[in-house]
Amino acid sequence: MTWLAISLFLGLAVLGMPLAFAIGVGALASLFLLDFELVVMPQRMMHAVNSFPLMAIPLFMLAGELMVKAGIMDRLIAFANSLVGRMHGGLAHVTITSGTIFASVSGAAVASASAMGSTLVPSLRKYYPDAYSGAVIASAANLGPVIPPSNAMIVYALMAGSSVSVGGLFMAGIVPGLMLAVGFMAIASWISWRRGYELTGESFNLCNVAHQARRALVIIMMPVIVVGGIVGGVFTATEGAAIAVVYSAFIGFVVTRRLHFADLPGCLYRAAVTSAMVGALIAFASVLTFVFTIEMVPVMLSSFIQSLTSDPLTFILLTMVLLVGIGMLVESNAAYIMLVPLFAPVALVYGIDPLYFGFLFMYNLVVGMMTPPVGVLYFVMSGITKVPMMTLVKESLPFVAFQFAILGLCIAFPPIVTGLPRLLGY
Repeated sequence: MTWLAISLFLGLAVLGMPLAFAIGVGALASLFLLDFELVVMPQRMMHAVNSFPLMAIPLFMLAGELMVKAGIMDRLIAFANSLVGRMHGGLAHVTITSGTIFASVSGAAVASASAMGSTLVPSLRKYYPDAYSGAVIASAANLGPVIPPSNAMIVYALMAGSSVSVGGLFMAGIVPGLMLAVGFMAIASWISWRRGYELTGESFNLCNVAHQARRALVIIMMPVIVVGGIVGGVFTATEGAAIAVVYSAFIGFVVTRRLHFADLPGCLYRAAVTSAMVGALIAFASVLTFVFTIEMVPVMLSSFIQSLTSDPLTFILLTMVLLVGIGMLVESNAAYIMLVPLFAPVALVYGIDPLYFGFLFMYNLVVGMMTPPVGVLYFVMSGITKVPMMTLVKESLPFVAFQFAILGLCIAFPPIVTGLPRLLGY
């Protein structure tokens, strides 16, 4: 029945059916042929989404929507410009710096790409080709799921169960995320110097930096409060997400005064639609996971992989290669939901640190958001810049290559991932 479910899912997905429903049809067919009462399906779906930790996702998404409407990008851009605007590739550096800060607010790559694209593209196209601008924004947006808070990390922790904590994954992403940001800026400088792009922005002025930092401080404090509270055990990830919503509303209504009550229905609607897509995936995939469990798929997968190799590093490398291929073809949330329950237990059998494996797994699929043909960030940026997708892919190659290089470094040197979480007691 497992092969039937997988075949139906792949066939319907190729034909264009939404991934959640394609998974659901495969799971339903399997239950029917296994002679289960079909009432099992809604029961499993309800049990999967009736989760307190899962509430963090719609709340963080709502916080991101409120922050965008509150006009925080203007303050972040001004602050970033005061710091790095006069360097080679100044506006590209501003984009990456803004993306790094916004990543600590939004937690989602698509939300970051939409917010930065609509705000920064008009300025970027004055100095850079649209294709290069789109590549820089997509790369900066992909910091969203790596730097905490991260919706991808929440989904992974939910699917992996008690073996890994959300707070631990959050801390695991900080060092690699900052390495990515610095590397992206170095690449932008090199490309801008090689192509002869003109300098932009104002000369560095300490008074201006202090002024812009003061204006942006209230925004920068949000991730400090939310992530710090989660890591410090003051509140859970869901409670932290709720605090983020209140904090975002405060910034919009009181600080920037650009958020109005008339904006709230739109923010709620967009957050609900995005959350519903993730929720539907989790609900339908829980039924498929139930089928996998009945069919003993995790046990068979573990036995098969152990027959290939007994070396934990080889297992990690095989898993990473597999995920690169999956990331090219399958939307990341669907991949987490289907594959984490299968691979996380196998990693434990090999004695691999679940926090370390969880970050590598999540990060690999995050890079998949910039690998065609299903590179969702390219679709977003192509829609904003009106540049053909393959042109964006070509311009993004140095940034994508660097993301894979960081993946290799994290595999070769685990303390890059585990050092900070272990220091904080995870």
